[in-house]
Amino acid sequence: MATAEKKVSMAGDALGTGRRKKSVARVRLRPGSGNIVINKRPLEAYFTIDEHRNQVLSPLEHVGKRSDIDVTIRVHGGGNTGQAGACMLGIARALLKYDSELIAPLRASHLLTRDPRMKERKKYGLHGARRGTQFSKR
Repeated sequence: MATAEKKVSMAGDALGTGRRKKSVARVRLRPGSGNIVINKRPLEAYFTIDEHRNQVLSPLEHVGKRSDIDVTIRVHGGGNTGQAGACMLGIARALLKYDSELIAPLRASHLLTRDPRMKERKKYGLHGARRGTQFSKR
């Protein structure tokens, strides 16, 4: 893989984009005190399920930067699980732009890999992606 291109905004923030299913998250990192804001709401208010919160925090926990980076996320599309996965990937990518030395721990914990699973498309003549028509004897 080529060296990571530093994508830094005018204010010196590190930017990253994460996607999962139909969700897209735009992440902005800046030095701070560990605040995480998602769509102008705190992390605990936006993701009420612990599993989703832990998934969003996992890149920061793995590199040990949970308390010295402020994270601002704009996420849309999909549901809770997809949005949590998109936020996780966006934070991991932004951390890479923030500090390129972090590639080894992020790569080792598989946080830079995009989950390729998507909803399968509906096919012509069927009720869903694979669900056929109901059998009729007469």
